[in-house]
Amino acid sequence: MATAPLSQPREFPTSGFVVLDSSKDFEEETLPGYLKERYYPVHIGEVFRSRYQVMTKLGFGSSSTVWLCQDLHDGQFLVLKVHVHTVRQPSEVQISNHLKTAHNARGVERYVRLVLDSFEVSGPYGTHSCIIYEPAGIDIRDYIHYLEGDALTEELLRPALRFILIALTYLHQSQVIHTDVQPNNILLGIEDKAVLAYMEEDEITNPAPRKLLDDRTIYATRAMPLTNGEPILADLGEARLAEERQTGLIMPDVYRAPEVMLDMEWDNKVDIWAIGQTAWTLFEQGHLFRSQNLDTQSSQARRFAEMVSLLGPPPVEFLRRSKQSLKF
Repeated sequence: MATAPLSQPREFPTSGFVVLDSSKDFEEETLPGYLKERYYPVHIGEVFRSRYQVMTKLGFGSSSTVWLCQDLHDGQFLVLKVHVHTVRQPSEVQISNHLKTAHNARGVERYVRLVLDSFEVSGPYGTHSCIIYEPAGIDIRDYIHYLEGDALTEELLRPALRFILIALTYLHQSQVIHTDVQPNNILLGIEDKAVLAYMEEDEITNPAPRKLLDDRTIYATRAMPLTNGEPILADLGEARLAEERQTGLIMPDVYRAPEVMLDMEWDNKVDIWAIGQTAWTLFEQGHLFRSQNLDTQSSQARRFAEMVSLLGPPPVEFLRRSKQSLKF
């Protein structure tokens, strides 16, 4: 039986905000290949599933928009991700459900951002998958821009890596490979949730600028204030269950492991490779390898040359695992 709401939805201003030029692209409209038909037209104040009321916009991307919402059943602040129109359920729902059935967490699951709830909503052009998460702060990539030198000190880097390694240990022991460990998927925690109530009130007293169109409103993203809290490993959207042989292209170009580049079978060691490079990025103000794109054979050859110059030649038994290695 559904639980009756404990609070009524809040009313949000219908005036008093800046109306932007409707002829100029804004927010998600500026993304390459944007099509309005793919995005669900969320509006601030909307209630999803008779439970989650949208408070303000937190961000957008090519596959979703992200919103701060409040659970009308218990008043808790949460994050709502509304995916673009698709026929498939996001894989992170399956991964999160798998992790929730694992019995090796011992409290460390709090260092991985799991799906709390998922559902679908019908839009003007199709069905959209929606996901609910615990709120988190800005990603560590943005956080370092607040610091002198745009880099973490050793005193900050050590505990951050420790928490992410705890998260990866939990995933790997649960037979999950993240495959996308990078700075923008490491989020600051939020110890004091009062900051979220402040964002809600700010949307009431200082409503976000917006672009008003016939069939939707495009809202400006409200910046997440800087928060304190232990870091969290987020985004299981590319994660894989390690219960079978793993092959195929994964990982961003700049962090891609050599076994993936050589079209070998791979396992959870790719996450360790990625966290090593992530540590370098956060500590050294740049990437370990200068060749950031791997879209041609020559660019891949340059990357392998950089690897050899820094790490020495790979073991012969490693190279024998792939015919692709003969090209380089």
